[in-house]
Amino acid sequence: MVQLLLRSASCGLRSRRLLWVSAILVCTTVGVTGKTKPRTPRDVTVPQWQLEGGRKLLYERSFSSEREVKIKRSFWNKLVDIVAGQPEFRYMVRPYSVVTDSKDRVIVSDPGTLGVHVFDFAQQKYKFLSRREGKDELLAPQCVAVDQQDNIYVTDSESGKIFVWEASGKFSRVIGSLKGGEGYFKRPTGIAVDSDAQRIFVTDTLRNKIYVMDMQGSVLQTIGKNGTGNGEFNFPTELRLQGQDLLVVDAMNFRVQILDRSGTFKYAIGHLGDSHGDFFRPKGVALDSEGHVYVVEGLNADVQVFDNQGRLLYYFGQSGAGPGQFQLPAGLFIDHNDRIFVADSYNRRIQVFRYFGLPKPAGGGVP
Repeated sequence: MVQLLLRSASCGLRSRRLLWVSAILVCTTVGVTGKTKPRTPRDVTVPQWQLEGGRKLLYERSFSSEREVKIKRSFWNKLVDIVAGQPEFRYMVRPYSVVTDSKDRVIVSDPGTLGVHVFDFAQQKYKFLSRREGKDELLAPQCVAVDQQDNIYVTDSESGKIFVWEASGKFSRVIGSLKGGEGYFKRPTGIAVDSDAQRIFVTDTLRNKIYVMDMQGSVLQTIGKNGTGNGEFNFPTELRLQGQDLLVVDAMNFRVQILDRSGTFKYAIGHLGDSHGDFFRPKGVALDSEGHVYVVEGLNADVQVFDNQGRLLYYFGQSGAGPGQFQLPAGLFIDHNDRIFVADSYNRRIQVFRYFGLPKPAGGGVP
C-alpha cells in the first residue's frame, strides 16, 4: 500500500493542512510500443482530497491508448487475433491539450504523434485525426477546441494555421492558410470558439495578441499588445472561454488574466515565484461550476485552484508517475459534470478527477 501526501490551503492562505488518504485501485498499463501489455493487478493509491465546507476532489482514472476504449471485443475479433495476432493500438506520445464535446468524447492534441486522438468511451470507438498531404499539412498540433456542432478546431504552432474537422472526423478546412502554403499566424496557440456569437478566439503567442475572428476566419478585432499592464501580454498561450469570461494564460508575465468577451480587463491571478500560489510555468486553465480558476503549474507538477480574488484555495498533484502525480502537465479542461481532465504530457496519459462542490439550494446559486 502506497500512501500519498495530499496538501491543501485555506481560502485566506493562513493555514495549510496535511491529509493522508489511502484506497485501492486495480489497473493495467499499455507499453510504449503501442501494443497492449497486461500487467498483474496490484494495489495502488487512489488520491482523495477533503476540502473546506464539505467539498471534495476524487481521482477517477487515467488512460493512454486506443486499447482502453475498445475494452469489449467480439468473439470474431478475438478469433481474428488468434489467427492474425493481437492488433497494434494507437497510444499517446506527448498529449498537450484536452477538451470534451457534447457527446462526452475526449479530444486530445498530441504533437508527439502529429495528430489528434478522439476517445469515445460510451460507444467504444476511437479516431485519430491527422493531415499529412497537400500544402496544408498538420505539423505541430497545439491546442484544441470544439463548437456547438462538435466540429474540432486545432491550432498548429509551426504552420501558423488552424485545422478544422467535422464531428465525424472528416477533414473540413484550414483557417489562416495563405498563398504559397504559409500561415497567417506567427505562432497560434490557445483557441476558444463562441458558437452563439459566431466568433473564434486565438492567441498568437509571438505577436502577444488575441485575434477575434468570424467563423470563416476573417479578423474582426485584436486584443492586447506586448507589455506588463492590465490587458497586455508577454507570450500569451492557453485560452478558455466560459460564460462572460475569457481566461488567458499570460505565460511570461507569470499570471492568468481574466477578460470579458470584448477584451476588457477584469482581474488577474498569480505572479512570478516557485511557491504554491505563484507561477513559473503556467499551462492549462479552466473554471469549475463554482467559478474557481484552475491553473496547471508545470514546474511544480500540480494544479492550483484560486477564487476570483486570486486567493489560493488548494492545490493537488506532485512530480511522479502514480495516480494524481504528473510529469510536465500541460492542458486542462473541466466538463459540465465537473470532471477535470489533465494532459499529463511526459507520463503519456490523460488523468481524470472529479470535483464535488457544495449542494446548490433550490433557488440556485452557491451558499
